Amino acid sequence: MSHMRKYLLLIATVFVFQQAQAQTSRPFSGWGAVFSTTKLDNRFSLHFDGQVRSSDKLQRVQTILLRPGLNYKVNKNQVATIGYAFINNSRTIGTVSGWSPEHRIWEQYIINQSFKIGGHATSLQHRFRLEQRFIANSIVANNALKTDGTSFAQRLRYFARGIFPLKPVQQFTQGTFISLQNEIMFNIGDAAAVNGKFFDQNRAYGSFGYRFSPKADLEIGYMNQFVSGRGSVRTSNNILQVAAYLRL
Repeated sequence: MSHMRKYLLLIATVFVFQQAQAQTSRPFSGWGAVFSTTKLDNRFSLHFDGQVRSSDKLQRVQTILLRPGLNYKVNKNQVATIGYAFINNSRTIGTVSGWSPEHRIWEQYIINQSFKIGGHATSLQHRFRLEQRFIANSIVANNALKTDGTSFAQRLRYFARGIFPLKPVQQFTQGTFISLQNEIMFNIGDAAAVNGKFFDQNRAYGSFGYRFSPKADLEIGYMNQFVSGRGSVRTSNNILQVAAYLRL
């Protein structure tokens, strides 16, 4: 069985499992994202991704995420990164709504693979990310949402993404493509600040995109985000995502 067939089977299995497990809320939201890499020299580059995520039925902005980092090119197929992230989440306690911030320090290691399937120059990326999360303890004071200290949590994430050009090419520099990806996240150490469990969430995603040049992609796709909350609470979030990728 080829690399791509195995990957498709894995994504399909995860998606079916998520749908079987999610027994509670099934919101629909939209995510917009920009992912960029800016080269500094032969070894170092800057990472940045910014995201805006909506609440259910696209009613309002739910989350704003800003994630800068510094990349180090280990070799032509491997990159190590360290970075910071700021996440602002809209939250409601009782009848009071406001913003609840989270700060993260994160480290990641990327392994890139390239191979051909029927003459199509296919790529597969593996990403391992560790996060140290400082999550605001939100309370209501004077009829407003306030932060009363922070709680600490750590999370381990594994991400795999494949890109398959729709036309046979020896080197993919321009044209249409499909992408498939999956990311699974686990809480490590004390998970009391989050859901109290080892398993946190899984994100299965498929998209259709266009590569304008070796420096820019644009894609639109569907993501299913299965989140395990506290106790028996589970959420299967149906997401329409538009994303741009820049390699400068």
